[in-house]
Amino acid sequence: MTAEAGRTIVLWCPDWPVHAVRRELGVDPAASIALIARGVVFACSEAARGQGVTRGLKLREAQLRSPGLLVHDYDAELDVRVFEPVVRRIEQIVPGVQVVRPGTLAMRARGPARYYGGERAAASALLATAAELGLVGARVGVADGPFAAEQAARAIPPSHPGDETAASAVRIVEPGGSAAFLVPLPVSLVTDPRTATLLDRLGVRTLGELAALPEADVRRRFGAAGAFAHDRASGREQTSVLARTPPPEFEVEQHFEPPLDRIDQLAFAFRVGADAFIERMRAVRLVCTGLRVEIDDERGGHSSRSWLHPRWFTPADVIDRVRWQLQGAGTADTGLASPIVRLRVIPERIESTGDHEEGLWGGGPDERVHHGLTRVQSMLGHDAVVTATVGGGRMLSDRQVLVPWGDRAPVRAGRTAAAAGGRQGDPPWPGSLPALAPASVFRERVPATLLDARGVSVAIDARGAISAPPERFAVGGGVAAGGAFPAASVGSTTSRARDGFGAAPVRAWAGPWPVVERWWDPERAKRVHRFQIVDDDGCAWLLVRDAEGWWAEARYD
Repeated sequence: MTAEAGRTIVLWCPDWPVHAVRRELGVDPAASIALIARGVVFACSEAARGQGVTRGLKLREAQLRSPGLLVHDYDAELDVRVFEPVVRRIEQIVPGVQVVRPGTLAMRARGPARYYGGERAAASALLATAAELGLVGARVGVADGPFAAEQAARAIPPSHPGDETAASAVRIVEPGGSAAFLVPLPVSLVTDPRTATLLDRLGVRTLGELAALPEADVRRRFGAAGAFAHDRASGREQTSVLARTPPPEFEVEQHFEPPLDRIDQLAFAFRVGADAFIERMRAVRLVCTGLRVEIDDERGGHSSRSWLHPRWFTPADVIDRVRWQLQGAGTADTGLASPIVRLRVIPERIESTGDHEEGLWGGGPDERVHHGLTRVQSMLGHDAVVTATVGGGRMLSDRQVLVPWGDRAPVRAGRTAAAAGGRQGDPPWPGSLPALAPASVFRERVPATLLDARGVSVAIDARGAISAPPERFAVGGGVAAGGAFPAASVGSTTSRARDGFGAAPVRAWAGPWPVVERWWDPERAKRVHRFQIVDDDGCAWLLVRDAEGWWAEARYD
């Protein structure tokens, strides 16, 4: 590969994950932000680094160093989604772009240099476009190969306020000078951590020292990966820019001039856009099952939300999602706090129409149910039609989650990526009830009474021990004065072995098992005990004992 053919331009946006979160959530650019992945800092803002927060730091240590730190979970999908408009804008001035990773673009230097009149002029055009997109602090590196060009961009020191010139944000390594430029850089840039540690023990700590080793010895000791690292360290890159093929554009964006301040007006004005959004996919036999609606208002506010559909979106469904996102709990004719200036609809999940073709005899009852629920939801609102799903939690009532029709179950804090995709992956929830779960869970706990042989309510001390074995049990009533059951007490079944107070004898019992939540917070701490019993009719119950007394939480039907 000749030097001219291998010349590469790399546009690098520092702290891109942080920028994506700022854009999505509207966070103050001057705030200290940290993105967390697996309990450690994945990325942080410049303000956070000024307070001692670094990548790889544990969350609690980062919060100790920066008390005002804003913490968000790292979202790789957000990085890609927010970076896509940047890529498409760059492709308008420099075709043939390769996305190295979100926040980093590579392109061949030969074409842009000829068009703009030199490599520095091409780099200045990229920086000007990046500035238009709000990418403050972007840098450009030019060298022989993508790796050296990226390291050149990263080697540019951060610019100070008032010194954000194009010249200070561009570094050009002269043709044939990549090897000399890479000499002082650490060897960890081209090797995995294990190999880097081994090389450090051998005294090889920089790329220059690695390049000085005989190539044959490096290949024999470290294999193909070592030979690849040796080529990079020597400035001999075997890789070149692989320009991406731009995906088909299905998204629809509409600007409103003058801005619209009523939901019904905006929904009406976007009907043509919604039709175009669906027709573009129908033309290539695709359907949209998930989309994102982005809305910008006149005051600079930004709203973004993903929507799913149980089947596929129609133009009317798209309008409904826009309206629901704007109105919230209001009505369609509600005025907005700030007029809307831009509306953008982006497909997130696209599938072939062949995967959604109806059967030979139609969809039958399922199709009628879908149309009925969708129609009711359209009239009453997004949250008016819900379906039941099983979530995480310690108490059975916490696991009952109602999800709007068409949405996926919410991802609880701590769930794994597998759980987010619909598979089992909840946290362990210490104190939760193991399988098999009761068949009937009461929406509201039912008062219960559990007495020992003396007619006194069974108590549980601080060590989790019961005062006496239970002998009698009733659901639906409390204990009267003296510890006896009231005559109006409702029993578990129609047992013939009830006493005069309507209580059924206890055939078997197990427990108690403590459930402790928020023990570190005295005001919101919760401590209860679970207890299982089987009454004289063979019906099993799950009871809960708290400071107020006994309650029936569920029944094993």
